[in-house]
Amino acid sequence: MDDNRTDINETLPEANQGGDLIAWFQSLQKKFGTNSGFIRAAKKTLPVLAGIVAFLLLTAFVIYGVPGMQEAISKHKPGLDNDPELKEDQNYKKQISTLSRDVQRLSKKYASYTSGQSYIVINTTDNRFFLYRNKKLIREGFCSSGSYTMLKAEGERKWVFKTPKGKYRIQGKITSPVWRKPDWAFVEEGLPIPAATHSSRYEYGVLGDYALSIGDGYLIHGTLYKRFLGMPVTHGCIRLNDEDLKAIYNTLAIGSKVYIF
Repeated sequence: MDDNRTDINETLPEANQGGDLIAWFQSLQKKFGTNSGFIRAAKKTLPVLAGIVAFLLLTAFVIYGVPGMQEAISKHKPGLDNDPELKEDQNYKKQISTLSRDVQRLSKKYASYTSGQSYIVINTTDNRFFLYRNKKLIREGFCSSGSYTMLKAEGERKWVFKTPKGKYRIQGKITSPVWRKPDWAFVEEGLPIPAATHSSRYEYGVLGDYALSIGDGYLIHGTLYKRFLGMPVTHGCIRLNDEDLKAIYNTLAIGSKVYIF
């Protein structure tokens, strides 16, 4: 054993003497100040001890402090008292009656919009569709809607290519549809406008395998330009990819509702 070792217990101030902690630390510094091994060990140990103490304090705060704060806050939350006088107030009764009627009216309106039949919702802002059956979403995906660009012809003729918004119904279902090109299609290509029955009006294979009409010449159909799905690039119709178009064609019937916004 080394006779020159220092016993830490001998340096501790006695409790009944009320020793000064500062003097105690100073005495420790004198005894261990020249001991390089002790200093190195202390430098390595103190950060670890400090981290452990901080972790314990944080844990104690989470376990005891946070629930106490939540309880204190909850005690100060305003509550709604079941006031019997309020229930007898005529104005209160009138307001409750009005609200009840409004809820019933809105519930009926919601039921009329979301009947058990299949329907489709088209969001022209995000260019997405949502297909429902029995009020449950069964399919969703990207589509393309009107570009909102304007085309002008000679004279005063002009067209704005936008998708109509509102509530519509499926008015017709077509397989292997043929596109009958309107006047603007020729103006857009810089070609002369042919007669209404001219063969150049008819173009095959550009609308996909199916088309569903919602009236006024607007269709839900396929496209050759699938890379543009999700973008507003059409002349007003709704374009879909082949798989989505087939699912929608097989789900919706004549008279099914179409909501476009």
